[in-house]
Amino acid sequence: MSTADPTGRAGPPDEAGPEPDADVIVVGAGFTGLAAAHELALAGLRCRVVEAADRIGGLAATFPVGDRQLERFYHHWFDSDREIFRLCGELGCEDLIERHPTSTGVYHANAVYRLSSPLDVLRFAPLPPADRMRLGLSAVRAGRVRHWRELESLTAEQWLVQLGGRRAFEVVWRPLLEGKFGTYAPEVGATWMWTKLHLRGGSRSRAGREVLHYLRGGSGILLEAWRERLQHLGVELHTDSPVRSVLVGERGVTGVRTREGTLRARRVLVTTAPGLLADMLDAAVGAHPALPGLVRRLRSVPYLANLCLVLENRRALSDTYWLNVTDPAFPYVGVIEHTNLDTPEHYGGRHLVYLSKYLPVDAELYRMSDEEVYRHSLPHLRRMFPGFQEDWVHRYHVWRAEHAQPVITPDYSRRVPEVECAVPGLYMSSMAQVFPEDRGTNYAVRHGRSAGRLIADRIRTRAHAGLRAAATEEAQ
Repeated sequence: MSTADPTGRAGPPDEAGPEPDADVIVVGAGFTGLAAAHELALAGLRCRVVEAADRIGGLAATFPVGDRQLERFYHHWFDSDREIFRLCGELGCEDLIERHPTSTGVYHANAVYRLSSPLDVLRFAPLPPADRMRLGLSAVRAGRVRHWRELESLTAEQWLVQLGGRRAFEVVWRPLLEGKFGTYAPEVGATWMWTKLHLRGGSRSRAGREVLHYLRGGSGILLEAWRERLQHLGVELHTDSPVRSVLVGERGVTGVRTREGTLRARRVLVTTAPGLLADMLDAAVGAHPALPGLVRRLRSVPYLANLCLVLENRRALSDTYWLNVTDPAFPYVGVIEHTNLDTPEHYGGRHLVYLSKYLPVDAELYRMSDEEVYRHSLPHLRRMFPGFQEDWVHRYHVWRAEHAQPVITPDYSRRVPEVECAVPGLYMSSMAQVFPEDRGTNYAVRHGRSAGRLIADRIRTRAHAGLRAAATEEAQ
């Protein structure tokens, strides 16, 4: 293998040259990248993980609140999240998983309505009684859909109107879709909405109340245990090391270029958003005939960013965990009071609130400074919670993620990128590929492990083929 030139081109991966730095380089140390590295290490392969941020965890990376760690972006698990539960068991964290009954509501027309149970839906005053009944039956009807392919050609709007009627859609669903996806709302596929209803509908107590899971101590406890396990298995973890380009030659991948220099490997797994991988391939686009088409396909998946304002409050805003917002004048689509899931006593008595908004990176709110975001939010909080005072806020934090939500459109299965790319040695695994499910740590672990096993299998197959060829040659 030869060293790459400044254009990103490099010699064929099987040519004689310097020893590779790893059998596989994994780009990204979120849950997907860590899960893939775990599988690769278990297969006995040398794996190096390179992460642009200063810590591992991706969207589940944490920051200190008192003597605890809290996720920068809200996280919880459902009853069906078996992959993450299995990982917790492997890492000795299973006893820390706690099951919490939660409350859900909606902020509509300057009032908060509880929507945690079927009875709450029947009391939802903004809809006439007949439409409340239809809204309540929507989850039941959604649960009868056995396969997402039944819905793939429909938009979320078309399907939701079929389920609960036009009035319920206009009052409840349209504002939520527009609040989350903005101008993309009419393009969102029914499969995305089905996943949401299916997950929440299946994570309930016998009384019909939603039940969610959270790890005592948060994702930071799991990530630290995982780091230790990966290092024990020989995985090299490098943070604060952004990848500038993936190096490709005529016969496939030859490595990556980071800020520190070139890392050589014949197989690279990229776990970022597809558009970011396209950027990493730009310099090499003429090096392999499959690259132009691959780059176009990667750029065809639109993403939204996320901004989270996290408040450390001295008092609770409400007794609701998850408050959906249908008011277009409110700058956030969700108010998630974390300490109505996990007790404030775990955070020195502070009440923790996430204010979440999905938006384009050029949106005004996203481009504000942290202080401007906070100041802009205060009058809206006072309107939603009349008793709220600024002196309740002990501290605030603003977190941004440029690639937080892929936009899932009708017939998305025709657009979703493959794990094994057309360029030999190049693989990708991202939240855009967990379809038909939506993003989440559970599916990140599942998809990352699957990608790691696939790569290990390809390496074993090639090794066995090489041994057979050598034996045949020797026999001749």
